[in-house]
Amino acid sequence: MDQTDNSIGKNYAYEIKGGVPLKGNIDISGSKNAALGVIAASIMVDGACTLENVPDILDVHVMLDLLKTLGATVDKIDNHTFRINPTTINTYKASGPLVSRIRASYYLMGALLGRCGKASIRLPGGCNFGTRPIDLHLKAFQLMGATGANPSDINSGTVNLEANPLHGARIYLDIVSVGATINAMLAACKAQGVTEIINAAKEPHIVDVANFLNSMGARIKGAGTDIIKITGVPVLPGNFTYSIIPDQIEAGTYMIAAAVTDGDVTIHNLIPTHMEPLSAKMREMGYTIEEGDESIRVYRENVEQELYPATVKTSPYPGFPTDLQPQTVVLLCSANGQSRMHENVWQNRFQYVPELAKMGANIDVYERIALVNGKTSFRGATVEATDLRAGAAMVCAALEASGTTYIMNAQRIDRGYEHIVQKLTDLGANIRRVNDVPEYGEEDTEA
Repeated sequence: MDQTDNSIGKNYAYEIKGGVPLKGNIDISGSKNAALGVIAASIMVDGACTLENVPDILDVHVMLDLLKTLGATVDKIDNHTFRINPTTINTYKASGPLVSRIRASYYLMGALLGRCGKASIRLPGGCNFGTRPIDLHLKAFQLMGATGANPSDINSGTVNLEANPLHGARIYLDIVSVGATINAMLAACKAQGVTEIINAAKEPHIVDVANFLNSMGARIKGAGTDIIKITGVPVLPGNFTYSIIPDQIEAGTYMIAAAVTDGDVTIHNLIPTHMEPLSAKMREMGYTIEEGDESIRVYRENVEQELYPATVKTSPYPGFPTDLQPQTVVLLCSANGQSRMHENVWQNRFQYVPELAKMGANIDVYERIALVNGKTSFRGATVEATDLRAGAAMVCAALEASGTTYIMNAQRIDRGYEHIVQKLTDLGANIRRVNDVPEYGEEDTEA
């Protein structure tokens, strides 16, 4: 799930002139969520490791810079390949401003506990679409013998953990949590004895982090199921090369972008089984989804045929991903009739709906349910990317819309989408970054 939202660097906007069907081929980059977890996990290694297929996005740059502030040696081989040597780490404290820029910085708690036996972490930032406490993370660390893991121990926004030593434990997660699962798994890799994580999250990037750690010498079994068993080892030798899995959320976003523009796009370098929840709903609506070994083609055989409404319910993997919820709401706007979107992961993830309304969407929100009244004719407007995936939804709507759309705070989108302007341009979209935009809220009525 999304780990970010605070602005990084200069604010800018996307200018998109819509109404152009996307056509062609596109390659998916490495997974944002997997890369952030794997980079944090590299702290645990007792030697150098090389990471391939690393996405060239802002969040990853921040996480790599965080490792440098801890003393790790990070060498850039090319835009997607990095060699990380954590043996030069000289502190267990991560409290600088970089920590607050990405939610995934909380993985440093488990990684530093495992490496140093101590961790002092400033509470991270994150997307503002719901309460995201770290109580499950702290509970796991406490069960493994860490002190300072009570919420009352948090001092001025900083978590100070210490374990002498960490030991295995049976950890039951009250709710399925990706972050708590990864953090507990990281800490357990070097803990004495066996750790079991019960009711673990099963997302593909959890499996990827486990596979990375196993390739470095860890003993993790069951990743991808609801029970993960970790036998602690004293050393993770490293000296290995590991390739990050493709990004299922980026792939899903481009599938939706192709669909809403009535385009014909083949998306390469993905894992089709990861896309099944979205593919099933798109077929249900009337789109044609053709799967290859590592590709998916999206198009409509008859663009005159009405699209069917659908009911979508987000849930932890292997259910429908919450990180595709905003983009899918844009897709549902094309259907002939009323669709329903049930948000079962975050309690406040419909904050972007007023922005879509500026473009003509007719959506009624009742707590965690959005009723999407279809047959929307999107029109250009000036809107805001309220968070990463909401911004991606605005891009999808703008690509379909008549006229010109300006998406403010577009730097938030670049946190999770590598070279999105270039990739969409290669598919025929009319999109560019701009600094000067019409006054916020002003609609563009260009035909």
